[in-house]
Amino acid sequence: MDMKAADNVTRAKFSLHGPEEEFDPRVTAHRGDLAEIGLAGKLFAPHYAESLPMRCAAPKAMLRRLGGKSHEAVSELLHGEDFHLLDVSGDWAWGYCAHDHYVGYLPVHALQHQRKTRQPTHLICARAALIFMEPDIKSGVIKRLPMGARLACDELSECGSFLKTGKGYVHVRHVQEIGAKVVFDGKNGHVDFAEQLIGAPYLWGGRSGDGLDCSGLIQTVLGLTGVAVPRDTDQQMHAAGNALGEDESLRRGDLVFFPEHVGIMADEKRLIHASANWMQVTIEPLDDVVALFASEGVEQPVLMRKRPD
Repeated sequence: MDMKAADNVTRAKFSLHGPEEEFDPRVTAHRGDLAEIGLAGKLFAPHYAESLPMRCAAPKAMLRRLGGKSHEAVSELLHGEDFHLLDVSGDWAWGYCAHDHYVGYLPVHALQHQRKTRQPTHLICARAALIFMEPDIKSGVIKRLPMGARLACDELSECGSFLKTGKGYVHVRHVQEIGAKVVFDGKNGHVDFAEQLIGAPYLWGGRSGDGLDCSGLIQTVLGLTGVAVPRDTDQQMHAAGNALGEDESLRRGDLVFFPEHVGIMADEKRLIHASANWMQVTIEPLDDVVALFASEGVEQPVLMRKRPD
């Protein structure tokens, strides 16, 4: 990526005076040799770059701490989600996800410039959706998209059951309009989505119907109801919903935070969570989860209980 123009503008307009600001490297696009141009004057870097607006064209792509398949996954970008590209090195793109500002490396082939793609209109709200060649369940399948993926949909098919999207068709039961705040039968919609994901494999960094970690589950299901929350458990504990008082009872939809873990209450006694112990999204008594933490020497298993807005 050619950054000379951005560098010249930065040197002419910005200078850093005094100590650098503290920052969270997970959500601050700053590394040893390069930073986002918006950080000029706040954090020092030899070079600054203005981001290019990209969009995920693959069904999904793992976001990694460093460029390379062997490096740790930190999150996941889903089809149709936006990415701010700051640098390309070989097969890897460095930048940050638009929806939560999470920073990392993606395979560059998973991205397309936004101007070459259409603005998404719908979200996959089922655990997964198939894109058919024709508006017919008997036709061939082009691809499979996981829960949370975004796509641009056109007119309803003549049969009334499919929406046209790009080169194929998606069933109307598998999508919802972006921005819709969904409530099922008077219940909290995010719990209904979480229940669909029971049995999905545990995947460190995952946040789709194909695999999730604990905070990825929370971000995914709340996002489907129109509630945006940060990526990681500690961030969610500070930003998501309102804390419950000690005398308040838990109910369906409440969030329970543990050390580096989080889950959603299915009712007043059972927790839905992406469990590394069971290696899947599971539902089990909250008391059992607390007991497991206690057996590992954790003196205070429950750090906070919150009710989403």
